[in-house]
Amino acid sequence: MSGQPRIAPSILSADFSKLGDDIAMCESGGADWIHIDVMDGRFVPNLTFGAKVIETVRKRTALTLDVHLMVVEPEKYFDDFAAAGASLLTIHAEAAPHLHRQLNRIRELGCRAGVALNPATPLDAVSEILPELDLLLIMSVNPGFGGQKFIPYSVDKIRRARLMLDEARSNAALEVDGGINRDTISSVWEAGADTFVAGNAIFSAKDPKAEIGVLRGLCGVTV
Repeated sequence: MSGQPRIAPSILSADFSKLGDDIAMCESGGADWIHIDVMDGRFVPNLTFGAKVIETVRKRTALTLDVHLMVVEPEKYFDDFAAAGASLLTIHAEAAPHLHRQLNRIRELGCRAGVALNPATPLDAVSEILPELDLLLIMSVNPGFGGQKFIPYSVDKIRRARLMLDEARSNAALEVDGGINRDTISSVWEAGADTFVAGNAIFSAKDPKAEIGVLRGLCGVTV
């Protein structure tokens, strides 16, 4: 696997009483992106952040804000989230029957466009719109909660996703979210992923700042 892995700490696991400090810590630790999970209590059981949090994070960092919409009717959020400073909006194939239109709308607003697939959703769900993708997100847990265990057969799905993107000559990032930690990151990197969302693994580490480098190092890449 060539190139550099991207580490995207998920602020779902951050301490919201000191969010600014946690973002600064991620940045000084070498994080590439900041991952922001948006949940609506309908598509997934939990309820999380909206435009205000994206705006707050944007004021604190110039890093790519990787916004993951675990919501029904995601198009209702595009304008507000783009205006708040999102760099990339990822929507779920399961909640977006008009992917072509929705991805184009995200781009019209000046953001990059991604699609996420739940563990049980086949890769076929995006095969027709590969040219529209800036990012493909493979969920390696069922979305809705932080700190879940990695689903082992996700590795094979990631390998097949990499083949699919390569065959389509796609430059889309291949991101994995769910249970990424010291035990799982190297197998996912070897399978072809290049972008890793890590929440619990970073924020519950003894030294969260150093953990970002540790995870990167486990991809066989030195900084």
